Amino acid sequence: MMCPLYEPVLMSSSLNSSLTHRTLLSWRPGTHAELTQLSKRLHDITMLGQSSVSVVLLAVAVGLYLIPSPIDPEPYIFEGPPPALDGPLAVNTRLQRGRRLFSGQLKGPESFTADQNGNIYTGTVDGKLWRINKESLTFITQMGQNIPECGTCMDYEPVCGRPHGLQLDRDGQLIVADSYQGLFKVDPWTGEKTLLHSSKEGADGIPFGFLNGLEISKNGTVFFTDSSSKWGRRHVRYEVLETNQLGRLLSYDPVTGDVRTVLDSLYMPNGFALSPDEDFLLLAETSIGHIIKFWLKGPKAGTKETVLNNMIGYPDNIRLSDRGTFLVGITTVRFHGRLFPPFLDLIGPYPALKRFIVKLIPLSWYNVLLPKYGLILELGPDGEVIDSLHDPTGSLTWAVSDVFQQGAHYYLGSTDLPFLPVLEEWS
Repeated sequence: MMCPLYEPVLMSSSLNSSLTHRTLLSWRPGTHAELTQLSKRLHDITMLGQSSVSVVLLAVAVGLYLIPSPIDPEPYIFEGPPPALDGPLAVNTRLQRGRRLFSGQLKGPESFTADQNGNIYTGTVDGKLWRINKESLTFITQMGQNIPECGTCMDYEPVCGRPHGLQLDRDGQLIVADSYQGLFKVDPWTGEKTLLHSSKEGADGIPFGFLNGLEISKNGTVFFTDSSSKWGRRHVRYEVLETNQLGRLLSYDPVTGDVRTVLDSLYMPNGFALSPDEDFLLLAETSIGHIIKFWLKGPKAGTKETVLNNMIGYPDNIRLSDRGTFLVGITTVRFHGRLFPPFLDLIGPYPALKRFIVKLIPLSWYNVLLPKYGLILELGPDGEVIDSLHDPTGSLTWAVSDVFQQGAHYYLGSTDLPFLPVLEEWS
């Protein structure tokens, strides 16, 4: 149905054609004046239509401004522009020298652990735990309810479960951090699950919002991160844009069942790794592109320091290699564009702009903005970058969440890619 306001404008072409035809057939005095008057009338109607559109657009803008924003962001300014891609960060194609396993069978194998027999364990976006032996795949258990919608949409994750960090304890049982439900013990052969500590119970009166990384020390203490007490994993984009300090590093005592806060006020704490002597750990603060060192022993015990900031990307899990170095998966690269700085650098200082953006752009659209660029870093004990492997075109992988070494192979995690990339060697 045609809008009445615009009908005269749409008809103007035929009307002018008719008038022109009549003019050609019969010229009479005053015709030019009539056409001028008609042209002026059509111009007035056109201007009225344009004004109406402007009013509508203004009303939409005001409406968007008045709608409450779901986030309450803080301003954040990065230390400087991203580092240059030279030296140990020089672009290469070394991350392309691998292959993909279980395409269409594993979606989002985020983190890994292994037993003494070489079996690899991982959890996927559909809430399932898996055992991998060479090129065979075995289902272990479902962390939540096993419904057909699991893995199809992040909104089902609180129901289906989402296993993130996992490690084998001294008894050969899997200790799993489910992002929504809490800490579990899982028998890797029978799939029997035991809830050790629920997210609702949390710690210090604060429920867990987004359980993420997990490591077990030599004495059996389970360390784990709660990336946010406000936003769950399915709202991770809000967490990144808000740039809050609502994350914690916690510990669980398997003997007493006690949970305590080890470190708080962190920017989206994610994966971490204990040093070989367990005198410190390196931990990723994903939303601000930092890696911190937290001392567990010695004269600096209980203190933290930033060992790497202004990173080339946003770090996810950190793993100890057999060389004594630390391997870091980069979930999103932070490159300077041709005309503009990186997206989060650009909007970071402006909370009002962040509030407006999340009202305007649906969460599902943010993935379109992320480049398909694979990158992993190798760090020394003081956080210095000593090597990097790149996949500039994403031919093997991108959005790397984990770099897990098992012998000569490196298993590369992701949060939602439908395959498991394996690097054959570090070369």
